[in-house]
Amino acid sequence: MSTVLAYTSPALGHLFPMTPLLLELRDRGHDVHVRTLGSHVDLLRSLGLSAEQIDPAIGKIVHADWEAKGPRQALELTVRTFCDRAALEAPDLERAIGQARPDVVIVDINAWGASMVAEAWGGPWVFFSPFTPPLRSRGTPPFGPGLMPMAGPLGRLRDALLRPLVLGAAEKAMVPRINALRAPRGLAPIDTADAFFRRADALLVTTAEPFEYRHDDWGDDVTMIGALPWEPPAEVPDWLDEIEGPVALVTTSSEYQADEALVRAAVEGLAGEPWTVVATMPAGVSAPDDLPVNVRVVEFVPHGPVLDRAVVAVTHGGMGATQKALARGIPVCVVPFGRDQLEVAARVVHAGAGTKLTPRRLTAETLRDAVREAATRAEGARRVASGYAAAGGAAAGADRVERVLVRR
Repeated sequence: MSTVLAYTSPALGHLFPMTPLLLELRDRGHDVHVRTLGSHVDLLRSLGLSAEQIDPAIGKIVHADWEAKGPRQALELTVRTFCDRAALEAPDLERAIGQARPDVVIVDINAWGASMVAEAWGGPWVFFSPFTPPLRSRGTPPFGPGLMPMAGPLGRLRDALLRPLVLGAAEKAMVPRINALRAPRGLAPIDTADAFFRRADALLVTTAEPFEYRHDDWGDDVTMIGALPWEPPAEVPDWLDEIEGPVALVTTSSEYQADEALVRAAVEGLAGEPWTVVATMPAGVSAPDDLPVNVRVVEFVPHGPVLDRAVVAVTHGGMGATQKALARGIPVCVVPFGRDQLEVAARVVHAGAGTKLTPRRLTAETLRDAVREAATRAEGARRVASGYAAAGGAAAGADRVERVLVRR
């Protein structure tokens, strides 16, 4: 069989969704090599994958967009972070290609430098996106502000007016820096975000309708494979078995973005509600004092066993945490703090699978009301779960990778 080399950005929210795809390829007999965070190399090796760490200096370049004063500065910080990492990723993946001698390369969509090396390499390669990529599409609002589709002439006018403003700002920030990285590798300049994200032989996206909007014009190179809600094996805490009755899970980002306010609002707002609230704090942030009797705050708990008991989830809008709940048919209340989370929240509402609450309106009372309403939308969440299952998951992703191999 073939040798597969996968390269991830330094984010567990990107490694974990990719893992089911890599395990499926392993099970089909492919020799799978992974370059990822050093902290998870041993885990991947225990799963039967050949794993090595990415350059440790890459992870030291922190994605500090929570310090931004407004969306434009957050975008500029994101572009700067990914481009600074790109300068290290490029030689890192070149070394990995020389060592593994792959037949196909899979690159995390946020590893911009690695993607340029995969392109210059000349062999078959696949982009992997654990979130909806910012691609243009008819009938879909420009990616970023979290607007929902609006049908008819008024919707088309709105999107036509906003698209240059939203995408124009993004492309102004990213295109010059990307082209400066492409030129030394003999790669032609790109002029749009679409041109950058659609260079691979295939783009795998871990979502599906009805959660994702309809995109009839995305073309055959983009494949939506549904949610891949994987997490590493972990011991289930004894206290979870002692909980009686329904559970509400409250989660924050695995990559810090100052979203601890969500847990603090949940502790106060969900006190006395008919659920046991299980909440996880961002790493390094202390839990609130004097917790209500129905609230437990921990630094870490595997989400799966909690969600198996949950009737509603509260998330920061990260695609991974949100889709873990929806894939089980559990409705969600989303409080988006930035990045792609506004888009995730809009899709939750559009699919009728939960509610959205903006951080500036976040209080104990507003969160309580939003969570109560979200809990009534289980039917919409079940529709989303069915859509994910129908998309095929890791098996569909592996099929697409194998078709790329055959074609090339």
